[in-house]
Parts: sequence; C-alpha cells; structure tokens
Amino acid sequence: MREKELRFALICYGGISLAVYMHGITKEIWRLAAASRAWHDGGEPAGSGAVYRDLLAGIAARSSVRLRVLADIVAGASAGGINGIFLARALATGQSLDPLTELWLGGADVDSLLDPDARPLSAATKFWAVPIAGWAMKRRGNVIDRTVGEGAQDEVRAKLSRFVRARWFEPPFGGETFSNLLLDAFDAMDAGPKGPVLVPAGQPVDLFVSVTDFAGHSMPLALNSPPRVTEQEHRLILHFRQDGRAGKDLGDMPGLAAAARATASFPGAFPPFTLRELDRVLEKRGIEWSGRDAFIRAQLPSGGESDPADRVLIDGSVLANAPFRPAIAALKQRPARREVDRRFVYIDPKPDFRSISFGKPGEVGAGEEARLPGFLPTILGALSEIPREQPIRENVEAIEGMSRRIRRMQHIVDAMKVEVEEQVAALFGTTFFLDTPTPARLEKWRAKAQEQAAARAGFAYAPYGHLKLSAVVEELVGMVDRLSPPEGAVHRSNRRQALWDEVRARGLDRISGRKGAGASGDAIAFFRTHDLGFRIRRLRFMARELDAVIESRREGRDTACEDMRGAIFTALGLYLEREGDSWLAELDVPADAAPGQWIDAIAARRDLTAVDGEADVLIAAALTALPKDDRRVLLLAYLGYPFYDIATLPLLQGEGFDEFDPIKIDRISPSDATAIRSGGASAMLKGIEFNSFGAFFSRAYRENDYLWGRLHGADRLIDIVSSSATGEGALKADELAAIKRRAFHAILDEEEERLPKVAALIAELRSEIG
Repeated sequence: MREKELRFALICYGGISLAVYMHGITKEIWRLAAASRAWHDGGEPAGSGAVYRDLLAGIAARSSVRLRVLADIVAGASAGGINGIFLARALATGQSLDPLTELWLGGADVDSLLDPDARPLSAATKFWAVPIAGWAMKRRGNVIDRTVGEGAQDEVRAKLSRFVRARWFEPPFGGETFSNLLLDAFDAMDAGPKGPVLVPAGQPVDLFVSVTDFAGHSMPLALNSPPRVTEQEHRLILHFRQDGRAGKDLGDMPGLAAAARATASFPGAFPPFTLRELDRVLEKRGIEWSGRDAFIRAQLPSGGESDPADRVLIDGSVLANAPFRPAIAALKQRPARREVDRRFVYIDPKPDFRSISFGKPGEVGAGEEARLPGFLPTILGALSEIPREQPIRENVEAIEGMSRRIRRMQHIVDAMKVEVEEQVAALFGTTFFLDTPTPARLEKWRAKAQEQAAARAGFAYAPYGHLKLSAVVEELVGMVDRLSPPEGAVHRSNRRQALWDEVRARGLDRISGRKGAGASGDAIAFFRTHDLGFRIRRLRFMARELDAVIESRREGRDTACEDMRGAIFTALGLYLEREGDSWLAELDVPADAAPGQWIDAIAARRDLTAVDGEADVLIAAALTALPKDDRRVLLLAYLGYPFYDIATLPLLQGEGFDEFDPIKIDRISPSDATAIRSGGASAMLKGIEFNSFGAFFSRAYRENDYLWGRLHGADRLIDIVSSSATGEGALKADELAAIKRRAFHAILDEEEERLPKVAALIAELRSEIG
C-alpha cells in the first residue's frame, strides 16, 4: 500500500474559560494521533481511539492508502496557548493528556483562581456589592435562571457574589496561584502514563505561543531617509521545538510554564507576568531552573540595561489571537518521507458569538433606527473585542498563495516530464538504462546532467543561479550568527555585508559561464561544496516519484520498493544531518575570523563531496535491485532533476517547500460540528457567559463544555480525516454518520462516570445521537 501522512498545523484561539472546551478538542486530537500510531504499530486503542483506528483501516481497505495522522506544528494564544503547550508536549514525549482533565474540571474554578489576598474575609465584606452581582446576572435577561441548570444555580450565584466582593482595582485572580496550577499540571503529566512518541522519528514538533510585551521592545526598521530607525514592537512569539537532530526538546518545564502563564494573563483578571513571579514559585517548590538563562536568551528580547527577567508580559490574544504567521513560517524545510496532505486546522470556540453587542448596522427591528454603539461598548470593543476578533483573511490568503505556487510547480513538472526524459535519454544514449548503475557511473552521469541542464537553460540559468547563490549565502550568514552570536544589529549587518563581499571577491557575482552559457567554473565549485539544499530537493523529488509513479501501480508490498525508499531516506539523512547546527557545534573557528575562514571551515566540516559518494553507493545498490522499467523511471527523475529545479525554484521564490503539496484549511468550532446539534456556541456552551468567564463559576459548566469539546472534536476530526481519501476511496455519507455515532457513544461511555453534574445532558445526547 502507498503511505500518506495527514499533517496538522494547529492554531488554537483564545477563549478565557472556554479553555475547558478547547481541552476537550485537543484531547481528541491527541487520541487521534495516538490511534494512528497504534494502528501502524499493531496496537489496540480504546474508546474513541478504537473508532479512529477503524476509520483509518477502512480508508486503507477502500483506497489502498495507509494514512498516518500527526500534528507537528502547534500555535496558540491565551487559553489556546495553554492547551497548545500541553498538546505539543504530549505529542513530542508520549505523555498522556488524561491526567489534565480533572485539573481542568476541578482547578479552573473562580474559588481556586482567586488570589488569597483578594478573597472576601466574610459574608459581610462589601455587602453593598451584592446588587452589582445581581446586575451582572441580568445582563442578558435573567441569565442564570435561563441558562444554568437548577443544580448549579446556587453555586454560580455564590461564586459570582464572592468574585464581585473580591478586591477591586487590582486583578482578582492570583498570578502565583495560576503559576502553581500550571506546574501542578506538568507534574500530573510527568506522573501519568506514557506511551510512544506520536510523531515519526526525525520529525520535529514546533510550538509557538503568542504573548504581548506590555512596554514593547525596540526593533530596527530600514528606510530610505533616515536609513535606520527603531519602533516599539509589542507582539512576541515564544518558540519551542522538539528536534532530535538539532538536540532540542520540549523538556524545559519551567520555560513552558512561563509561556503558559504569560499567554493567559488576561488584562484585569490576572496580574501581568514577569519571570520574577515564576522564580518565587519555583523557589518555594524547591525546583531549580537550569535552563533559565537559555530561555531568556532564546525567548525574551533584550531591553538595553534592564534585566529581561523584568519584562512585563500580558495575554497573547491582545494582539495575536490567531497566530497563523509563525505556523506558516514553520512549513519551510520540514522533512517529508512520503506523500503529505498538509492541513491548517484552527480551533475557534465561538466564531459566531460576540460577548459584547455593538448594535451592528442592519441588526434592527422593523421601524427602528440603527443605533450607534454606546460609550462603554465602544471602549470595551476597542480595548478587547476588536483586536481579538480581527479577521484571519490575510493569513488564509497567504496560505492559498503558497498552495497556488505549489500547484503551479506541479503542473510545470508534469508538463516538462516528457521533454526532460527525452533530453536525459539523448545525453546518455538509448542503451544507458540497460546498464547497471554503479557509484562511479552515478557520479559521472550526475555531473554531466547538471552541466547540460545549465548549458541548455541559456540565459535562464543566471537568475536561477543567483537565487541559489543567495539562498546558500544567507544560510551561511544565519549559521555564523548562531555559532558566534553578533554583538548587536550593527555587528550583524556588517558581518553579513562582509560575507557577501567575500563571495563577490571569489568571482561568484558572475554566475554564468562564457558567452552566458551554463555555470561558471567558480559557481560550480562553490555549489559543489555548499549547495546542500539542491541535494535535499533532488532526493525528495526522487522519493515522490517512487511513491506516485512506481508504488501507486503496486497492489501489494514490494520489498525492492521498500529498500529503494530506505536508501533514499538514508542518503537524505546524511545531508539533513549536516543541515543542523549540531553538526557544526565543534567547528574550530575564532569569533573574529575573516568571512573566508568561516566559509571554508563550514565547507570542510560538511564535506559534501564525500557525502555524495556515500549517497551514490546507497542509491546505486537500491536501483540495481529494481526491475528495469522502474529503474528507468527513477534514473530519469534523479538525473533529470536539474532541469526541473531550474524551472521551479524561481517559481517557489527560493522557499523550497519540502512537502510539495497544496495546503488545505479546516476549522473546528461549535458552528461546524453539527452532527448532534446545531446552533453554534450559544446553543451548547456555558463558558460563553459573563464575557467568556462563565465556566470559571461552575463545575457543571466545565463538565458541559469539556464534554462538548470532545464530541465536537470527534465530529470534525472524522470529517477532516475522511476528506483525505478522495475518488473511489472516499467514504460515503452514511458510513461517516455511522462512524461518528460510534465515536460519540464511546466518548459518552468513557466520560459518564467522570461527569456526574451533566448526567441529564448525557442522557439527552444518547437520545439525540441514536
């Protein structure tokens, strides 16, 4: 069977107390990834995981495609940031999200979150504030009587009363209290069950957490006049990565706790966050943070003479409630071992519900005049709602632009294939493909094919060559900066200019050969020692041809194809190893070395020509074991790749997307999950009340929202997974409905004992599901 990966890049929105609902969704994503891993390993997952396993097995039986589902990019803000952090850690380490559920249900409560110094001392404290609680309850009509079940009404009223009688003009919720709850959650994960890692070996997991730098930090901006200015930037993205090749992991628990605490510092409810708060909490718990200095260097901008640990951070959703941009950037240079169906999946807990009514034009009754928003709605909307609800249209258009370029590239490759194959066959003669490939022949054939591709491109080679040169030089610039961090922006700029001056001094600004034909000797020598990207792209292209042209015609397992894939990815690993900074970590170059010393030292350490020889041995042996026709297909792809690269690299603007497939966008929200009940967030979720703080006031609220989160997650994930199988392999609507019913009942069976306060809802749902 062909193998295919369904990869999720998850964007988790903020939602305050709807964090509990989002925990239900992310937990279902984790269960899907675990079920996929278990199915490929021959395991037997339980609950909804068993349904997901059967879904994948059904797709395989119908379409002959073994689908592997994984999430490798997670970005979040505020409540979504917290859930994203826990999910990314579970995916990368194999830890379970199950231990967090009781913490969410029990700990995400107003009584637990209130700062000890803010709690009312007695029932008489601010007795005159009780009418204010009553007014808040009636904001949308008798909201508690109408929306809260009888069993929870007294609880909500009592907690709301304590909340409004807490200290005023200071955040009622405790910062250190929140930090301790987050650390308790990490401890619960560490102490809980652990299974296999839920991403393939060598696959990185990227985590992005949006926070807001309250005071801002200076960022340089290049203008014409004056040439350089600075501006205050308040958006800040904390980036964590699990990458075995680069020696990075998601094991910095205090750093992750700092990110979670900062991203959810909702203004007015929680105090702003600084590292000093976490230092105090860690000291009281007896935890030593060995990675503190590394966290500050990597995550917090320096503020001149001030200590970065004093930088004030507040809720990430203030300016970046939907952090698409860093997730899009993470797509570049991701490893791809097989065909990839890339999805951007964003989780929006209340897309059709607004906490504050603005009196929008057109929303008036007959005979009424349109009303302008009043004094308080205008202020509140400008301060909170408008930034949080800013449309994601620009991000979606950016993703679609990438997809268009990739689709265009695929069409160009398909259209070129016959002509390229004719060119390659003409270069080596009609008997060439009957010969047995050997390492020496591959080296000779490859050099000849690259020389002829450059020569036959004519003047089109110059822009391609300069684009490659720019990519290689800028990679060297970034590598030198990481190995020997610059002293500041001016030093960085001067060093970059010095590296470019050295490249030009070596004659590489004249990329074309004599009379504008082909590549110059200097360019060939430089690319031979430094162009790692071309080698990686060529092997990935060869792997895609193996999947799409050869294995797609097979009806069963083919050991020769498996050996060929193993050879390709073993060779690919040799190059990818040298792409990471860890390969160059012991490079013996003084910090004040001249640019030429850096260039030559990096080339010597990588020794790409020697790696080419190792790769040739692997590829030649695997090609020899293939049938003649299949060997011909792969040799045409391997030797013809320079022709394709000259045509397609400029189209991709040097971005080099490894996944090589268009990107699709899916949403998970109450408005989209309609298999059980329709009506959006207002018809099902309790946490939307009290300006989205509602679930903090009642365990029954939290049980309700958590259960709906799991059900909505299952509903949408089954849709998304099934959409990866098209044509004859697609599942029919009645089959999908039956799978969803099984998943819903499995979730209710699993949660019924844990959620006693929504027993009536569970009974209703069983009847509705059927």
